[in-house]
Amino acid sequence: MANQLTYLQALRQGQAQLTSAGQDSSAAQYLLTEAHGWTFTQLVQSYRTVMPAAESQTFQQQLNRVANGEPAQYVLGRANFYGRDFQVTAATLIPRQETEELVAWILAATTPAPIRVLDVGTGSGAIAVSLKAERPAWTVTASDISAAAVAVAQTNAQTLAAPVDFVTGDLFAPVADQRFNVIVSNPPYIDRTEVDVMDESVKRYEPEGALFAANHGLAFYQRFAAELATYLLPGGQFFAEIGYHQGAAVKTIFETALPAATVTVRTDINGHDRMVRVQL
Repeated sequence: MANQLTYLQALRQGQAQLTSAGQDSSAAQYLLTEAHGWTFTQLVQSYRTVMPAAESQTFQQQLNRVANGEPAQYVLGRANFYGRDFQVTAATLIPRQETEELVAWILAATTPAPIRVLDVGTGSGAIAVSLKAERPAWTVTASDISAAAVAVAQTNAQTLAAPVDFVTGDLFAPVADQRFNVIVSNPPYIDRTEVDVMDESVKRYEPEGALFAANHGLAFYQRFAAELATYLLPGGQFFAEIGYHQGAAVKTIFETALPAATVTVRTDINGHDRMVRVQL
């Protein structure tokens, strides 16, 4: 017992290890609180408690992975999004706070009455499952070109009791004969010329196919603009996440392809262009 650490000692050592490795030291606290489902206050209340040996070993293994640059969410295999925990794997992006703002916009701008919704490029299913959980009357379909991502999304939908119809394929191919009131997407939008300014952990661990797009990161918006009129019902809405410097370019793409539509770009909590809505 003499060489076992208290939770406070383990936390301090973990923070020091991550700082020494050039990583965000707050991940040590995140690993501890997530392991127990604790709030920070609950962690503080346990500071003087001795950490069990098995947990100490697991914590050290997790710290080693984070120190090597792996995101803590991948280490734990889950990430919180819109108040719910989602399984994440190397096949899916880690859902981010900015995307929660996109979900909130959709919920605020759309009727709670029964409508048909499509999430294109669902990844972990974070958007589709959150929308279904918040609006049970909606019929939600989610697609992804990655069968591995769809499998993760299906698991999340089942775990969170949010029945979503999942299909596999590129863009609208799996729903070729269907139309929707709302279509949403968080597509790949990073230009490969931006690689040098990206976080190293994102480049090393997150799925490349979900990150990068051709034509300066605009390729998927160009594809959506060309096909939205076919898949949206009259009066339908399209919502998408965009890159922080893409607002003007994305607005022009949709206004040019759909001159009768109303195109709105919205900033995120940090004041950056982050979302677009196209109303037919």
